Amino acid sequence: METVTLLALESSCDETACAIVRNGREILSSKVSSQIDVHRKYGGVVPEVASRIHIENISIVIREALQEAGVTMDDIDAIAVTVGPGLVGSLHVGVMAAKTLAWAYGKPLVPVHHLTGHIYANAFVEELKFPLLALVVSGGHTELVIMKEDYDFEVIGSTQDDAVGEAYDKVARVLGLSYPGGPIVDKLAKQGKPVYRLPKVHTENPLDFSFSGLKSAVMQSIKRCERLGEEVNVCDMCASFQEAALEELWSRVEIALREREVRQLILAGGVAANSRLRELTVEHMKKHPGISYIIPPLAYCTDNAAMIGASGYIAYKKGIFADLDIDADPSLEL
Repeated sequence: METVTLLALESSCDETACAIVRNGREILSSKVSSQIDVHRKYGGVVPEVASRIHIENISIVIREALQEAGVTMDDIDAIAVTVGPGLVGSLHVGVMAAKTLAWAYGKPLVPVHHLTGHIYANAFVEELKFPLLALVVSGGHTELVIMKEDYDFEVIGSTQDDAVGEAYDKVARVLGLSYPGGPIVDKLAKQGKPVYRLPKVHTENPLDFSFSGLKSAVMQSIKRCERLGEEVNVCDMCASFQEAALEELWSRVEIALREREVRQLILAGGVAANSRLRELTVEHMKKHPGISYIIPPLAYCTDNAAMIGASGYIAYKKGIFADLDIDADPSLEL
């Protein structure tokens, strides 16, 4: 089998990352420079700040990834890069770096959709089995995707408003918790009980999601407690929100598993790191013994470049390349 070594870049939000990946499965190096500590003081990612820090870090992570992998640009077969979706300024830094490397060293340029990276991060665990169902959950996306084969993506359900990760952050904010809210809400939920009654959300398409109403219900519950002079139990509210949000996710997954013939379920995206979602996946999949499932390693749930290398390898094999005039697309559709 031909050996294909990719240098992959990811800069769609607030992580500057570079990885060297061989044949889509072997990670020779993976370097990630996070900006969480910088953005925490603002309560969320500030796009202009993120772009500036990407510019400072991109050359560093590229050099470190090459050194750790023990390779030079002569050993690289192609440059894979996230072209969208994401913050346009952040994406632009990675795309410009990738185009510069491709031009300077005469390497092919492989454009990668950010969400396909999250999906193919599961390939580091085991081989993907088609047709499969992917639950893509992150700060910016909540989607159900059917794949009948490699690089064949059919979105059968998506959020009508907030993404689930965005809802976690907003609930954390109204509870006076720090950013990013997802891990904190998950941690506090373990110390509480789902005693606050929150509504179930109904959507016209039974596979679509909606989280803005759930977020509003949390805010209304807090205001109701304040009017009655009652103290809000933060841990119980976190547990109540988390159970309601994850029940919404799983109710849609169950419908898809019943209605579609799939061999495998995979989790993808930052919210796949949620401990309760991972527990629920194991519990629910006991009811589907004929369907295998993959829960990605925690290190490959959040944004990284190794996953872009995994997806980029499939794109490379399928002959998906870009010219040097390609630009970042913050609204790129799957």
